[in-house]
Amino acid sequence: MSDVAKGFWAVIAACLIWGLSSIYYKFLDAVPPIEVLAHRTLWSMVFFGIILALKGRLGEVRAALSARSGRGALLIFAAALAISLNWFIFIWSVQSGFAVQASLGYYILPIVSVVLGRLVFGEALRPVQWAAVLLAALAVGVLTLGLGVAPWISLVLAFSFGAYGVIKRGVTAGPMVSVFTEVLMLSPIALTVLLGFHFGWWGTSPAVGVFGTDWQMTALLVFSGVLTGMPLLLFSYAAQRVRLATLGQVQYLNPTVQLVVAAFLFKEPVTIWHVIALGLIWCALALYSSVSLRQHRAEPRPPAALGGNSPG
Repeated sequence: MSDVAKGFWAVIAACLIWGLSSIYYKFLDAVPPIEVLAHRTLWSMVFFGIILALKGRLGEVRAALSARSGRGALLIFAAALAISLNWFIFIWSVQSGFAVQASLGYYILPIVSVVLGRLVFGEALRPVQWAAVLLAALAVGVLTLGLGVAPWISLVLAFSFGAYGVIKRGVTAGPMVSVFTEVLMLSPIALTVLLGFHFGWWGTSPAVGVFGTDWQMTALLVFSGVLTGMPLLLFSYAAQRVRLATLGQVQYLNPTVQLVVAAFLFKEPVTIWHVIALGLIWCALALYSSVSLRQHRAEPRPPAALGGNSPG
């Protein structure tokens, strides 16, 4: 199998893991979302720490955190806050029966990223891209009108991950190192949250913490580190072997799988307003993708490593 084919199947696997991850978080719906998030943070730190140690790259962490004037550390901390908000809202939405809205958030993410690129970096938008933005905005309007409330979950997920991408553009460290430093910075907060659950600091009984009380739930919580880290490793592997345009197109598999799981496995309602909004979003993505494909048609392959993290 060629390197390009291996990269293609790696990104397929990564997107399938991200798309199916909602099933995992549904299994943990008896655990408070903030507790799940704290475990995800800590066990992700352990996972990435082991990988970096085996590769002899832990020294890169110090370099990332000791950037001139502390700017690098500040950017990494800001990125950590953005991705933590994204993780928390995704976990909460799945556990609370709003997985359809979560999938819509990742559908509109590329359009949000285009808007943020315009607002933050002054990136020029072509007429076709403006049309995609308007269609996505119309989809949000349709949902707001039809459901009687704005799709806040979708918007927060899209803008938090979009902001994460904006911040990561200023981080020079590679994806694995930067994600490790992000969860490392947040680990004291995560540990405090977990200790509070286990010792009743939050006004609850001391036995409310799940970890260690049930081996199945404990194993699932520990697995959150692998679930977070493995698709990122697969995606980084693919990013070195396939074109950026291919990566962009295949990533739509993630929210599609999320939507299928939400509708058919979780039995969440998909109203006519969702269908109309999805149609508008898919048209917007088709316009966006047409520009992306033209821009990257001449590129033989993407850069050796990409920043970023797993959605959801």
